Amino acid sequence: MKRRDFITLVGGTAAAWPLAAHAQQSAIPVIGFLNPTSPDGMTERLRAFRQGLKETGYVEGENVLVEYRWAEGRYDRLPRLAAELVRQRVAVIVATGGTVTPLATKAATTSIPVVFIIPEDPAKLGLVASLARPGGNLTGINIFNLELTAKRLELLRELVPGVARVAVLVNPTNATTTETTLRDVETAARAMALQIEVRNASTSFEINAVFAGFGREQPDALFVGGDPFFGSRRVQFATLTAHYSIPTAYTSREYPEAGGLMSYGASFPDTFRQAGTYAGRILKGVKPTDLPVVQASKFELVINVETARMLGLTVPPMLLARADEVIE
Repeated sequence: MKRRDFITLVGGTAAAWPLAAHAQQSAIPVIGFLNPTSPDGMTERLRAFRQGLKETGYVEGENVLVEYRWAEGRYDRLPRLAAELVRQRVAVIVATGGTVTPLATKAATTSIPVVFIIPEDPAKLGLVASLARPGGNLTGINIFNLELTAKRLELLRELVPGVARVAVLVNPTNATTTETTLRDVETAARAMALQIEVRNASTSFEINAVFAGFGREQPDALFVGGDPFFGSRRVQFATLTAHYSIPTAYTSREYPEAGGLMSYGASFPDTFRQAGTYAGRILKGVKPTDLPVVQASKFELVINVETARMLGLTVPPMLLARADEVIE
């Protein structure tokens, strides 16, 4: 055999290997997983998601494959990433990370089943017909994080005596969530006689700039709106709030675990496990319209008392007693 013919034969065989592997795996269902951030810091949530799959008999890499798509904080990439998953004809899409991901996924497909994790009423957003009977190709879990805005602000006021001026940080590129957050926080602030000052940030640089502005005229406390990008920058927030000595309230336990002061919101590992369970049930043939939207029932108040001491705060004993976890 001539050398040129041998190279052609080997090259053609190598090119066929991925196709053969795909053909062998064609019977294995594929889940599309879409998130607006990055895999960094998602270890516990992904472990919980895989646990949910396992509870329905699916193990990633054995009898189910997962195609991950991460927008790396660029929400404008989500429509393209959702379209990629649709073109790959995945069996189900799991849309996580605020309202932006489910909305982008809904726009991309009306046929592929979608399991979402969303922080507010999906019926109001037009994602489902009703919570009990979704009625289309979408269903999932409502974690109520936006509905908890007033409670989170109340806890912040309880933790910071004499608070009067509260800065509220939102991400303008996450328009739907920002609108809801500002509406609810302004209503709650009026009832508590608090002055609200809105700040916007959608990049790490802009977050730094917001805090630099606090150095000139610092508020009594900071309220960080629920946003997937903000969650991915929790270490940056912990560093900046410590440097500028600003008591801050957040939406999820990952913030105080990274050094933030306090959080109140749904348990994300629990919701990701539920999303895995729903995805597995759909793979087994259950239709999304027959799966009611799950209302999150596990909410956590987490307080980092070491951070409180560093900020010169004494956590009220009654608040400590109500906390689901106290980080020393």
